[in-house]
Amino acid sequence: MTSNCSLEVVDHLMKYLELSIYIPIFLFGSILNIAALLVFCVFLRKWTESTIYMTSLALMDLLLLFPLPFKMNATHHLWPAYLQPLCSVLESLYFGGTYGSIYTIMCIAVDRWMAICHPFKAKQLRSPKLALGTCIGVWVLVLAAVSSTTYRFREAQQTDFHCFHEFSEKGWRPPLIICLLVFGFLVPALVVVYCSVQTIWALQRSGQHSAQSRACVKIIYSSLSAFLLPFSPSHLGILLQFLVHQGVIQDCSNKTGISLFLQTTLCLSNITCCLDALCYYFIAHEVRSPKHTFRVSTVGQRRATYSTSEV
Repeated sequence: MTSNCSLEVVDHLMKYLELSIYIPIFLFGSILNIAALLVFCVFLRKWTESTIYMTSLALMDLLLLFPLPFKMNATHHLWPAYLQPLCSVLESLYFGGTYGSIYTIMCIAVDRWMAICHPFKAKQLRSPKLALGTCIGVWVLVLAAVSSTTYRFREAQQTDFHCFHEFSEKGWRPPLIICLLVFGFLVPALVVVYCSVQTIWALQRSGQHSAQSRACVKIIYSSLSAFLLPFSPSHLGILLQFLVHQGVIQDCSNKTGISLFLQTTLCLSNITCCLDALCYYFIAHEVRSPKHTFRVSTVGQRRATYSTSEV
């Protein structure tokens, strides 16, 4: 940023806007995800691929929600320098929950695509044990990647600081941001969209219009919405802010607008914790459904029985 381009107005506005966004997200998100864990782990007691993935997603959402009170406090108060290690841990949990949710939703989309579009292969490739192993792999991969990079977000300093804010230029280095945008969002987004479109097309091509088929389409749309609506604008904002740090965008009014857009969309991206509840509702409904079989067509017009309780 240039010294003559002040963002104090944006920072002042965000102090109040963040509270109005974070407080309801934290309250409703916590209630919905804890309720989802109770439903999947206590009431349903049916460990299918879907319930395993959704349980992992609920845990990822809670991991994202946990640092929000600290994030709200850091917006209004400076933290002493000795709390930098705690800040790095909280930032790791926050970003780990965010990108863990992204990759878990991607795994759900791939699992559903395999089950519906390739039912014969799915019998060999899908299993609750494999789903559990995949979820554990996502947790390890995401937390390892995030924790190894968050310490670079700020310079070591002996003065008070704002946690979750005031990242150093190291946090905006091209290799880091490019990897974040490509592997953190773009690749998972392409996989989710492709699998969702193919699955919906297969269901429509099957010619089946049962309640289970319609419910499966609702699950797909809810998962797609829970992915694209929160994360697309925030990553566009990261790209624009990256261009600011690279000197591509230099106009002060544009910098101010981009800063406001980025901070607002990052706040709103946390609404994924609430949108995921739509997926929980449809999954729980299908798992409890006594009529859980319908037939879908495959390539070559072959038909195979498939249980929507496994979708």
